[in-house]
Amino acid sequence: MAKGSAENTEPVVDGDGPDEAWSPLAEFDGDRPRRRWLRTTLIVVGAVVVLGGAYVGTSYALADRVPRGTTVAGIEIGGMSTARAEQALIDGLGSLSDEPVPVTAQDITGSVDPATAGLALDVPATVERLTGVDLRPQRLWQHLVGAGAAEPVTDVDEAALDEAVAGLAQTLTLAPVDGSIVIADGAPHAVDAADGWALDEDAARETLVSTWLTAARPLELTTEVVEPDVTQEETERALQDVASKIGTAPVRVQVAGQTVEVPADVLLQVSSFVPADGELALQMDGAALVEAVLARSTDLLTTASDARFEFQDAGPVIVPGTPGTTLDPAALATAVSAAVVDSGRTAEVALVESDPAQTTEALEALGVTTAVAEFDTPLTSEPRRTKNIAAGAAAINGTLVRPGETFSLTDALGPIDAAHGFVQAGAIVNGEHTDAWGGGLSQLSTTTFNAAYEAGMEDVEHKPHSEWFSRYPAGREATLFTGTLDMRWKNNTPYGVLVQAWVADGKTYVRLWSTPYWEVTSESGPKTNVVQPTTVYSQSATCSPQSAGNPGFRITVTRTVKLNGEVVATEPFSWTYRAQNRVVCGPNPATAAPATP
Repeated sequence: MAKGSAENTEPVVDGDGPDEAWSPLAEFDGDRPRRRWLRTTLIVVGAVVVLGGAYVGTSYALADRVPRGTTVAGIEIGGMSTARAEQALIDGLGSLSDEPVPVTAQDITGSVDPATAGLALDVPATVERLTGVDLRPQRLWQHLVGAGAAEPVTDVDEAALDEAVAGLAQTLTLAPVDGSIVIADGAPHAVDAADGWALDEDAARETLVSTWLTAARPLELTTEVVEPDVTQEETERALQDVASKIGTAPVRVQVAGQTVEVPADVLLQVSSFVPADGELALQMDGAALVEAVLARSTDLLTTASDARFEFQDAGPVIVPGTPGTTLDPAALATAVSAAVVDSGRTAEVALVESDPAQTTEALEALGVTTAVAEFDTPLTSEPRRTKNIAAGAAAINGTLVRPGETFSLTDALGPIDAAHGFVQAGAIVNGEHTDAWGGGLSQLSTTTFNAAYEAGMEDVEHKPHSEWFSRYPAGREATLFTGTLDMRWKNNTPYGVLVQAWVADGKTYVRLWSTPYWEVTSESGPKTNVVQPTTVYSQSATCSPQSAGNPGFRITVTRTVKLNGEVVATEPFSWTYRAQNRVVCGPNPATAAPATP
């Protein structure tokens, strides 16, 4: 059975081809296609490995080499090693990277200092981007066919760059022109609006960072349009709706029962247009309109009277001021501005109360409450001197010297002439005793000086007489000659000082009212360098005989000023008086030539 089976077994043939001889290995022949595929796969993998190795090896081999044909900002560095490429960039771009970069926007130019703007060429980073192991095919391709231009790497200080761009924006700009209306030659005229432009700061920043080394100079910076606040459309509207109507007819102003016509030409003169929230608003000169109305009205306003000091038995009292009436310039301007565009062209306004310039409250705040110093000097028997002193005392009586202000006797007296009650009386002029307008006012000067001296006021200007008169304290007196010599003192306290002056009982009095502030003491030194009077002869045409008087001498008076018990000033006043010589008008008989027989 087995033999029969063996004998009946025939070779199996696949397909329709010719029969093949049987072989013991026939049963293994089915694996041949698979072994052929494996061999092919191994060959391919081997080739890939070899090529990949070659690719990687080439990449490593070229890692320290810049691809051929590479340029940075126009500097050729292709084919160079890292070190050589860096040095080439330093040599080629070093000075360029330090130079100011010229820029332009529209037709305005400027420049940017790279160091100040925080822009610096990063040479190592620039070369590093072009070298090193890079397995991308395009890198190898660049080595084979050339790379071309590459961008430099810029190190940026953001804060410094922002500041530099902000600075450029201040200069690279053109302000827009607002439309406006001007009135000239008796008519309104429009001034056309025009766009302006400003630097696009974001775009400028990007341009500087990316092209400061590579772009043609000057760098063109981008701008953006800036429209005017007042457009051409608004300008034409204001001209048509308002400006063209101003001068067409007068405006009638009705106030306090009077009607005043303001002529058209005056309306044009006081009108102007100002921008306000994108529009042109009519603005009228209120003060000029008030003048125009008052000039064409009758007794329209009443005058306010200021609060003032008056002297009564107990001292100074404040007499309150009274309000007056006036026109409010702003209200008048508003009313007339509305009337010029109204068909009725009538403006109704009301008088308003005007406060006194000097109020009771302001005078009360000065603290004029107490007599802080008083001085008096005896009068002579010369009535003309007394008349001048009385007129002068009346002139300065009630003078208010505010804190920090300076009292001037010349200013307080006013003109020294007959119209103001003065006469000619004895005075010392150029060393001679003669008559002059206001003779005797030196006594008022001396009396006022001493009151201020004892009140602690700051001495600004004074000059003692050339000769000493016993009615005055030696070293503490002040002469006066209008236009040449003045007596001035400054109120150096935080309170007001009110001057009271009068003539009575054969004396000249000056009293200062304020709030006590300084503590003053005075000490007179001895009279030194005494010179007795002698006789002098004068042949001057203006000579006036004079009897001998007081001797000459030198004296020092020292004032000590304290505040709250602490010494703040020690002030010496020194002066030398000449002797009051006997004056004889004529030649000296001892030196006169003997008469011819």
